[in-house]
Amino acid sequence: MLDRFDKPFVEEILATVLRYGGDFAEVFVEDRYSTNIELKNGKVELAQTGRMFGVGIRGFLGDKAIYAYTNDLSKENILNVAKRVGEALGEIKLKDFSIDLRKKELENKHFVLWKPEQVKKEAKVGYMKRAYEAAKRYSPTIAQVVVRYWDYDQNVLIANSEGVFVTDNRVRTRLMINAVAVKDGQMESGFYGPGAAMGPEFLEKIDVEQAGVRAARIAVRMVDAQPAPAGKMTVVISNEFGGVIFHEAVGHALEASSVARGMSVFAGKLGQQVAAECVSAVDDATIPNAWGSANVDDEGTPTQRIMLIENGILKGYMIDKLGSRRMGMPSTGSGRRQDYTFAPTSRMSNTFILPGDYHPEEIIASVEYGLYAKTMGGGSVNPATGEFNFAVNEGYLIENGKITKPVKGATLIGKGYEIIQKIEMVGNDVARGQGMCGSYSGSIPADVGQPTIKVREIIVGGRNA
Repeated sequence: MLDRFDKPFVEEILATVLRYGGDFAEVFVEDRYSTNIELKNGKVELAQTGRMFGVGIRGFLGDKAIYAYTNDLSKENILNVAKRVGEALGEIKLKDFSIDLRKKELENKHFVLWKPEQVKKEAKVGYMKRAYEAAKRYSPTIAQVVVRYWDYDQNVLIANSEGVFVTDNRVRTRLMINAVAVKDGQMESGFYGPGAAMGPEFLEKIDVEQAGVRAARIAVRMVDAQPAPAGKMTVVISNEFGGVIFHEAVGHALEASSVARGMSVFAGKLGQQVAAECVSAVDDATIPNAWGSANVDDEGTPTQRIMLIENGILKGYMIDKLGSRRMGMPSTGSGRRQDYTFAPTSRMSNTFILPGDYHPEEIIASVEYGLYAKTMGGGSVNPATGEFNFAVNEGYLIENGKITKPVKGATLIGKGYEIIQKIEMVGNDVARGQGMCGSYSGSIPADVGQPTIKVREIIVGGRNA
């Protein structure tokens, strides 16, 4: 369906915006096929497929932006929307202009074997049932298992008045398992949700039974756990989804949407020491088939690996086109959006702390008394101050350099910019976990990650002794 948006028509859309106002125009066209399936207690409760098609049109005047979208694909309507965007900008800046769109052929780094629409729902449900059965039989205390499957095949066309004209295909597949354990009136849950920028072949790449077991294990361990102690203590945060704290409490504060407005604790600190010397971190949307990867961002800019922090020194921000104007810095290919109904803004892709020198066992052995945060859960963050509050879904005490009894109900409380200064040891076991990140431009796939790290001191919310 993207074919109807040929160069002459797209040039006409862009020219219409500029004819009525602004100094920059952009078109984003999306055609998306998606599948959602839910399996509850072994039975399919939901099975949906959908098709989304629409157009978003944006204009800039300096650092002012206007965005509009429509799913009425008539030429008359689309040009009328473009006219209204230009009029809303309020000032004609380019009386004489020409638009010369030049299609750029992308190097595809994310090869897909099976398109989602090529695989029957029954086959997808088969994988889900294997994960369900593995989780259910893990322990008699498992009372409920819910398995969800989600995939989509998204084709986009992006063009702007600077001459960009590019198309891209993005495919995502994710399996999510939630297990609930009940024992002696206590109920705890465990979750695991692997995903990738792949087709349903992803379900062959992972071990779906082990995915189910992993969710069940968390629930079973925590239903037997004692309440976590409270107070300031040393905390070891495990690899993979432990990186959600860096993502939320530091990463969002490195996005241009916060930095350009001065609403970030890291604004104006490029080149300064902001973290411990053992800390280096990147945002990398070029990793082949990673959950948050793409060939180009949602503004048509090629993605890249961005060094955010290197040996504790702040090296870069994640910048979109509007942020580029406001900050006087080039775009880093970080403009992302949920779909055509959202204007893009600066967002993370695959954001993680780089590996260090220590084996995880060495890090645990160095702690006399503290908390081991094995699996992190959700939380809240204030990007302006960096203050965060995160639940620990699976936690254990560390006593005399050894992991001992499981504890539940722990929360980690602090400020992101302070925590990264208190990191004392960084492991060599970097791994990434998958999640959905919500912000101004909607909910998008994003990897979080890190090796095992040791933080000298964090406030742990739990039960006072």
